[in-house]
Amino acid sequence: MLEPTHSSTTRRSASDAAAVPASAVTSAGRRPFAAAFRALVALAALTGIVLDSIDSDDLGRLFSYFTIQSNILVAVTFAWAAQRAWTARPALSPRITGAALLFISITGLVFHFVLSNDSSGFSMTSERTPLESIANQLLHTVTPLAAAFDWLVLTAPGGFLLRHAWQWLAYPLLYLPFALVRGALLDPGTEGRYPYPFLDVDLHGYQGIAANAVVFGLAFYGLALALVLLDRIRPHLRGPRNRISSLGSGPLK
Repeated sequence: MLEPTHSSTTRRSASDAAAVPASAVTSAGRRPFAAAFRALVALAALTGIVLDSIDSDDLGRLFSYFTIQSNILVAVTFAWAAQRAWTARPALSPRITGAALLFISITGLVFHFVLSNDSSGFSMTSERTPLESIANQLLHTVTPLAAAFDWLVLTAPGGFLLRHAWQWLAYPLLYLPFALVRGALLDPGTEGRYPYPFLDVDLHGYQGIAANAVVFGLAFYGLALALVLLDRIRPHLRGPRNRISSLGSGPLK
């Protein structure tokens, strides 16, 4: 009486296995290279934050910067991903890793093309101490490039979904009222009252800030869509041993 059920179960299991895309299957065992690289990325982000903190006379202002907050997210995400790679656990959800990638990409791109560009109208160039210079490179250059390398080389393509693009924007959009409310609560003339020139109400007024927010918001959404598209069309650059399949994370999405 039990034999037909066993046979049916076997056929159903075989059918289910055949339906699983090959790209969603990851090799068993630890991924030591991925784990080590991700641990180093987390360490780089943490080191940059610590170095910036040492030279800062106002930690509240320091931690109000999008740069610091996005690097904290990178440190946590990559440390978590490193632990999962080392212990052979499923990869983090692409929604989480994609968010970290987008936010740190925004940090790098805005710094190099806007804040460090005297012709942008929003430059924040100034003299830096040696520690600040090292922290600056770690937080604005090393971690964005390392996150991009991890995505392109150590993560299988196809994990980002179109809905992720607008979901990722929740944090950048919430950062706007955070920065404005914080600035409104501080006394006029307070150094670093607004974290970035394009959010400075004293310079641009609320109407100007609204216009800046629309421009930057559209740019960030365009970047998010570009990441989703590139994730769909980019090739596999390495074999599966150290690569962690985004599609294989199943219930974590």
